[in-house]
Amino acid sequence: MGKLHTISRGYRHGTRNKFAKKFRSKGKPGTSRYLTTFKRGDYVDIVVDPSIQKGMPHSFYHGRTGIVFNVNRNALGVEITKIVGNRQLRKRMHVGIEHIKKSRCNEDFLKRVKANDRKKHDAKLLGETVNCKRAPEGPKPMKMVEAK
Repeated sequence: MGKLHTISRGYRHGTRNKFAKKFRSKGKPGTSRYLTTFKRGDYVDIVVDPSIQKGMPHSFYHGRTGIVFNVNRNALGVEITKIVGNRQLRKRMHVGIEHIKKSRCNEDFLKRVKANDRKKHDAKLLGETVNCKRAPEGPKPMKMVEAK
């Protein structure tokens, strides 16, 4: 007779584990989540909080990093790249603040920029030139293997 039921493909289908809260972390988010300040150009991670359904993005964007392009009262405009076929699309969407946290993806880069600026400033005072380019580590030093 075959299949009698239709396979439902709702908006949240296939998210049983993805949108489940961790053990002993159930309930609503704390106030610090709402008091975080975001500015345009900030890198943010989209991490869906299943306890709040308003402003929730699609499950595809869970765990993705984007750039803030708009700040509203209780939502952020985030721009994300999505690969469709053989091209990259820039998707713009508004996501609730509960589902966003500041990203640490460019922390190392900003630290390196600050250190390089300090090096340049010190070199300028001494009248020298300094190379700020990263160099690969290179091969390990030679070892002699001797038989006993």
